[in-house]
Amino acid sequence: MKKKEVPQDKSTLEKANIKDMVYAVDENGEYVTELSTGWEPKTIALDNAIKVIEERVEEARQRVLNNESSPIEYYMELHKMDLPILASYVGFWKWRVKRHFKPAVFKKLSPKTLQKYADVFEISIDELRQLKNQ
Repeated sequence: MKKKEVPQDKSTLEKANIKDMVYAVDENGEYVTELSTGWEPKTIALDNAIKVIEERVEEARQRVLNNESSPIEYYMELHKMDLPILASYVGFWKWRVKRHFKPAVFKKLSPKTLQKYADVFEISIDELRQLKNQ
């Protein structure tokens, strides 16, 4: 597409003051980069993805409030991680991290283990233990 035809549709990116870099052709027929606030198909896909993430975070939050899971699961979802990624960041096996999702197991975790999770989520141990009502 030509540089002057780069879409500048309203999008979630624009609301966050973020622009997407795309390639376009300038007046000389050369490829150049141009900033775009988005285009409708991408906006729809991005909005749907954000909605799914928000739903997953809220579901994890409810499980923690219902004492069905530990705050580790909530913060994992909030930080857009999955089990393998979180396990690699804290240096534990996936099965062990999943075990830490159990409220009874979470309550018995050592300060050293809690600190590993807190460091990954960039929060304090107290914040990790007490789920904020966000």
